Amino acid sequence: MNLKAALRSAHLFAKKEAPAPLSTVWGEHLDPEHILEEYPRPQLVRNSYINLNGFWNYKILKKDKNKISELQGKILVPFSPEAPLSGVNHQLLPSETLICERKLPKLQSPGEGYHCILHFGAVDQLCQVFVNGTLLTTHVGGYLPFSIDITSHLHKEDNLLTVQIEDYSDHSFQSVGKQKLKRGGMFYTAQSGIWQTVWMEWVPPVYITDLDISPLFAKKTIQVSVTLNSARLNRCCCSSLSVVCNVYDAENVPVSKSVCTNSSNGLCQFSCYCDINNMHPCSPDDPSLYTLKVYAGEDEVTGYFAMRTFTIEKDDAGISRFCLNHEPLFLNGVLDQGYWPDGLYTAPSDEALIYDIQSMKKLGFNMLRKHAKIESARWYYHCDRLGMIVWQDMVNGGGYSAPLMTWLPTVWSGFRTKFSDKLYPLLGRKSSCGREQFIQECRGTVRALHAFPCISTWVIFNEGWGQFDSRKLTKMFRELDSMRLIDSASGWFDKGYGDFKSEHNYFSKQYVISDKRAYVISEFGGYACPVKKHLSTSHIYGYRIHKSLSDFQTAYQKLMKSEVEPLIAKGLCGTVYTQVSDIEDEVNGILTYDRKVCKLKKDV
Repeated sequence: MNLKAALRSAHLFAKKEAPAPLSTVWGEHLDPEHILEEYPRPQLVRNSYINLNGFWNYKILKKDKNKISELQGKILVPFSPEAPLSGVNHQLLPSETLICERKLPKLQSPGEGYHCILHFGAVDQLCQVFVNGTLLTTHVGGYLPFSIDITSHLHKEDNLLTVQIEDYSDHSFQSVGKQKLKRGGMFYTAQSGIWQTVWMEWVPPVYITDLDISPLFAKKTIQVSVTLNSARLNRCCCSSLSVVCNVYDAENVPVSKSVCTNSSNGLCQFSCYCDINNMHPCSPDDPSLYTLKVYAGEDEVTGYFAMRTFTIEKDDAGISRFCLNHEPLFLNGVLDQGYWPDGLYTAPSDEALIYDIQSMKKLGFNMLRKHAKIESARWYYHCDRLGMIVWQDMVNGGGYSAPLMTWLPTVWSGFRTKFSDKLYPLLGRKSSCGREQFIQECRGTVRALHAFPCISTWVIFNEGWGQFDSRKLTKMFRELDSMRLIDSASGWFDKGYGDFKSEHNYFSKQYVISDKRAYVISEFGGYACPVKKHLSTSHIYGYRIHKSLSDFQTAYQKLMKSEVEPLIAKGLCGTVYTQVSDIEDEVNGILTYDRKVCKLKKDV
C-alpha cells in the first residue's frame, strides 16, 4: 500500500475556501431566454409542451424571524441558488426557506375536459407547490420527478405558481450524495432549490401517465405497459378504450403493431407484446434504438427502446463475466458525478451533457458509473443513443463517518468483510424514518429510470455510507427489476448478495479476488493533475498527484497496461476509473472542471 498517498487523501487539515469562479463554454454562451428547452422526458413525448425555465422571482425567509432576508430578486431556473448561473450565489441554510415564484403563461385549453399537468424534474430537498395561493402538493427528496394536475386551480386570467423550498443538506438523514455545507476534499458545494426543468402540458380527458417498455431479448419481443389516469376513469371506460402500440426501427420503418388489453381488475393499466422481427441488437458500437408510438383515445405519446440483455455468464475457463447480449464485454468505465462549475448539479445545456458522454466514448470507455446522483432524463437518453452503458448509484443518505467508512477499510482490507450492516447507528442509519425513506427512494429511482436501455446495473450502497440490511434491499431490487444486475455494496462491507464482487482500490497494486461472482474494480485511479487557469480552488485533493500532463498520461498508461490489462485473463470483468472531471478541490478528473482541457490523449 502507498501509505503516503492514502494519508494525503485524508485531507484532515486542509483550509476550506470558497470555489473561485470558473465557467464552461456553454455557461459563457447561455441565453437566459432559452434555458434547456429540449423536451425533458424523452421516454414519454407529447406535442404539448410549455417550458417554464427562465427568470423567476425569489426571496429567502429566516425561519426563526419569519422575515425576508436581505436577498431577494431574480433567479434563473433551473439553477440552484448556490450555482453561479442562477444569479443568486447564496448558500441556503437549514434555518432558511427559499420561495420561488412566477406567473404562468396565458393558458388556453385545447379542448373540453383537457387537463393541465405541471411537471418538476427535481427540487432539492423538501418543497411545497402552490397555485394561486392553494397548496397542491408536498414533495420530499431532491432527486426524483413529480407531477401535479393543476387544472381545477387555474383562473381565467393571471395564475401564480409558487414553490417553497427547505434544504437540510447533510444535517439530516435525507439523501444528499456528495453535497456538504462545509465543502472540501471529496465533498462539494451543497445546493438546493429547483435544479431540473419545470414544464407544463395539456393532456386529453383520458391520458397516459406512465409508459414502460421491457425488452425480452430471447423471445425477440417487447412487453409494453401503459398506465392511464385511472383515478378519474371508471372500469367501463377502461374496458371500452382502445390502446394501440406501433413499433418502428431506426430507419422509421414499421416493425409491428399490437393492441393492448386491460391487465388489471378495474384499474386502467394496459399491456401487450410486440414482436421485433429481424431484431437488431443494441451495443456500444452499434446503439440501435427503436421508436414506440402509443395511442390511447385522443392521447398520443412517443417513446423508444433497445433490444439488449445484461447477464453474468461463465467463460470457457469457468470465470464469471459481464455479458451484453450473451457475449462477454469488458466494462471499461469512468466514475461520473455530474458536477459543473457554473451550474453545479445542472448542466448549462444539452450540448454539455453530450460533451461529457462523447468525450469518454472517444477515449475508449464504454461505461459510466453515475455516482451518488440521479441525472435528468435527457442524460440517460443521450447515453442510450450514443452507446454508453450506465451503472446507476442510489443516492447516499444518512450519516457519514470517515474513520469507519473510508480510513479503516482502506488500510485494513479484512475490515471490509467483517463489519455487519445490521449496526445501523455505526453506518449512519440510526433513523428508522431515514431507512424507510431510502427504501421508497430506491423504488422511485427504479420506477423513474427503468425504461432507459443504457442502465445495466443498480448500485445500492457505496463504501458503507448509510448501508443497512443489504440482503433485504438486494432482494427488493431483484423483485423490482429482474432484467438488470446488482452491485449490492460497492467498495466494501460486501455480504455476497449482489452479482459482483465490487472492490475499491486507490492505494495498492491492482489485484483480483477469487469469487464465484463477477469481479469488478468499481473505483480506482483517481490520479490528480492540476491544470493552471482551470482550477476552482488552490487546495488540491487527489490520491496521487502529478504536476504535468505528460506525467499524468504516463502514469495512467502504466496503470492500465501494467496493472489492469493483465488481470482480465485472471477474472477481472470491469473497472471504473475515477473520474470524468475535476470537481472543486478534487482534481483527479480526465477533464478539467470547466471541460476546456482533456488531460488524456485519445490514443492512451
